[in-house]
Amino acid sequence: MPASWWAFAAVMVASLWFAAEHAMGAPGHVVGALAAALCGAGLGYLGSTRVLVDDAGLSVGKAQAPLATTGSVLALTTGQARALRGPAADATARMFLRPYISRGVRVEITDPTDPTPYWYVASRHPERLAAAMERAREAPPFTG
Repeated sequence: MPASWWAFAAVMVASLWFAAEHAMGAPGHVVGALAAALCGAGLGYLGSTRVLVDDAGLSVGKAQAPLATTGSVLALTTGQARALRGPAADATARMFLRPYISRGVRVEITDPTDPTPYWYVASRHPERLAAAMERAREAPPFTG
C-alpha cells in the first residue's frame, strides 16, 4: 500500500475527528477513534494480498495454480501490463490487480479443464516473480 494512501486516509480521519469533536464534544473522540480503526483496518486488508511461489505452485491470496498447470511466465513492461489490464485483456483471465502497481506478470494456465487462459498478477518486481516461477518449476521434486 503506497504511503500516499495512508497519508490521505490520515488527513481524512483527522478532518472527521476534528468535525465530530467540534460538533459533539467528548463523544466525538469515539467517532474519530472508530474512523481511525476502520480506516486502518480497511487499508491493511487491501494491502495484505500475498503472492507466494513454492514447490506447490503460485498462490495469490487464496487462489492457487499448481506448477503442473502453469505454462509460460512473462514479466510485463508497464505498457504491456496496461494493455493486458485493458484492451488486450481476456474476459476469462484471472486478474489480480492493485491500482497502485503499474507492472505485472502473465502466467499461462495449461490445464485443459480450466477455462482460464492466464493469470495477470500485479507485481512491483515482475522479473523476480517470473524467475521464482522458473526456479520452482526446475527444482527436483522432494521425496522424503
